[in-house]
Amino acid sequence: MSSIARTSIRTQQFTESVIREMTRVARATGAVNLSQGLPDFSAPEAVKEAAVRAIREDYNQYAITWGTPNLRNAISGHYKRWYEMDVDPEKNIVVCCGATECMIATLMAICNPGDEVIIFEPFYENYGPDSWLSGATPHIVTLAPSPTASGGVTWAFDPDELRKAFNPKTKAIIVNTPHNPTGHVFTQAEMSLIAELCVHHNVLAVTDEIYEFIIYDNRQHIPIATLPGMADRTITISGLSKTFSVTGWRLGYCVAPPDITNAIRKVHDFLTVGAPHPLQEAGAAALNMGRDYFAGLRSEYDHKRLFLLDVLKRAGFAPTDPEGAYYIMADFSALRRTPNEDDVTFGMRLIKEVGVATVPGSSFFWDRSRGSNFVRFAYCKRDETLQAAAEKLLKGKG
Repeated sequence: MSSIARTSIRTQQFTESVIREMTRVARATGAVNLSQGLPDFSAPEAVKEAAVRAIREDYNQYAITWGTPNLRNAISGHYKRWYEMDVDPEKNIVVCCGATECMIATLMAICNPGDEVIIFEPFYENYGPDSWLSGATPHIVTLAPSPTASGGVTWAFDPDELRKAFNPKTKAIIVNTPHNPTGHVFTQAEMSLIAELCVHHNVLAVTDEIYEFIIYDNRQHIPIATLPGMADRTITISGLSKTFSVTGWRLGYCVAPPDITNAIRKVHDFLTVGAPHPLQEAGAAALNMGRDYFAGLRSEYDHKRLFLLDVLKRAGFAPTDPEGAYYIMADFSALRRTPNEDDVTFGMRLIKEVGVATVPGSSFFWDRSRGSNFVRFAYCKRDETLQAAAEKLLKGKG
């Protein structure tokens, strides 16, 4: 029997995660891991203690499949407190095993074969496979490096290209802001155009807002659900992983209109049954932390951002200054050993010869050639880790 007969066609359209693979290579070689977005520092003590307390108080059996009451109430309060969104904890929330499950559960809940999902490229590598697994076809819209008035670079879409992407087959658009991997924070004008097109074409917006509190230079995170006409056509996705440095807890949540919420709950129930009960109780405590915590988080990541940007420039890269999240897309063209050295070859050379792990840029592109000049660095690391990476990257430099 051939391999095609033994495995489904859908699994032959994508590979395993390149991001997670680079972490495995980093661990095997002892390289400083600036690839995967997993912090190497501790989660807040109050959050960890809340988890320990929940275990000791015996929150150790199945919770309600779509989320504990305490966590759903905390999520509801969170959206009211920060964005003036009215979210009913009984009708509008699904807690999943990470924002990653939220995305696949959402697309499986809303998409049918033949539907199209608009995705901005570069994109977090799960979005394409999630579309295929849900029966939909990705429709790519380009985010391209564009100079800013201040002399920097941002990644922006062409409004006309976006308008043309909407068609009778379009079911949804995925909006990731702050954006992984570019660090772009979608502006009011960009979000308003997306909202206008969604309303005009009766299209759903599926957002990935996992980096909502990691944002720089007084920029504003704008949930598209708060814009006119969007509350009833948006599935907002976020979670605890990035904000509270608990990527291993796998706690994400969807906020959606009741009919879509019910569909997501059914898919989630048969995908994973439910997220870990004691960690959900701790998640409720985390979301109720004061504003000082979120301000401190932003300040700490801003410090790390500026440090690594300076190092990369001195090392010969041409990095994009991120507006949010904790990644830097860096053009390595000036560091090529040969004219044809691509991002994968360069990334492996960086691990083996320099001792620093990154993610090849092509893993974020549908047209992989568009990412062949880039690698992505993650700076969600201790200062000591970033300093160790800096020493390796600058070795031999002036």
